[in-house]
Amino acid sequence: MTQTKATIAWLGAGLMGAPMAARLLEAGYPLRVWNRTQSKVATLAEQGVHIAATAAEAVTGADFVITMLSDGRATETVVEGVDMAGKTLVQMATIGPGENMRLAERIDKAGGAYLEAPVLGSIPEAKSGRLIIMAGGSEALFARVRPILCCLGNEPRRVGEVGQASAMKLALNQLIASLTVAFSTSLAFAEEYGVDVEAFMAILRESALYAPTFDKKLAKMLERNYQNPNFPTEHLIKDIDLFKDQAKELDTRLLDVLRQLYGRAQAKHEREDYSCVYEAVRGAVE
Repeated sequence: MTQTKATIAWLGAGLMGAPMAARLLEAGYPLRVWNRTQSKVATLAEQGVHIAATAAEAVTGADFVITMLSDGRATETVVEGVDMAGKTLVQMATIGPGENMRLAERIDKAGGAYLEAPVLGSIPEAKSGRLIIMAGGSEALFARVRPILCCLGNEPRRVGEVGQASAMKLALNQLIASLTVAFSTSLAFAEEYGVDVEAFMAILRESALYAPTFDKKLAKMLERNYQNPNFPTEHLIKDIDLFKDQAKELDTRLLDVLRQLYGRAQAKHEREDYSCVYEAVRGAVE
């Protein structure tokens, strides 16, 4: 007897959400998808996915509800309008630990279950199912959701309780912001003095200072082309702000500088890849 897979309501099918939802469709999960902008789910509709007019409609008849929305406020607003009794909510966007804990409390009071599962990776990893997934919640609930998460990432990890996975994700995104500015500064300095970039990169790759993200962003920086982003600058700025807001006891003055640099870059390169911060570092934008 063939076992029927659980029905999933997917709320939020943007740059990351759409390819992630497509992975679950390929794995044979019945999907009910809602997205604020209907044009962004046209490809999923062509594949036979039920496209709901409202989030409440998408959730009706679903066993699991997965959210991949723009931020915590949007997530709370959307979830507030649906009946979560008897359902499991898996929140996968990057939002703050406090926001996740508030959502978990709300879902618990509504008679549902809550797991946070933010991801590390961008569009290529979302399409190929190679996202790094960090989960926060009970061990029993993680075990129930794990087969779904395995369609999106090779080895989902439960890292602790609700709030701890989102704290880990923000810590990693702070590294993305800091490393990219640090690399931009060194690269711009090398270019200013006519240093051969390939020679610079060859030595860097052999050292303990190297991070693979440097090579991922190098071509964009050298070509001054930041279009077709896997991770738009505005999203990283949101995460810098979130980290600063949630870091209660840390000296976060460095983040003020990062925020200014990314903000200046974004003003000229709106909706482009966050590596455009290189333009701010090298003084090409005011």
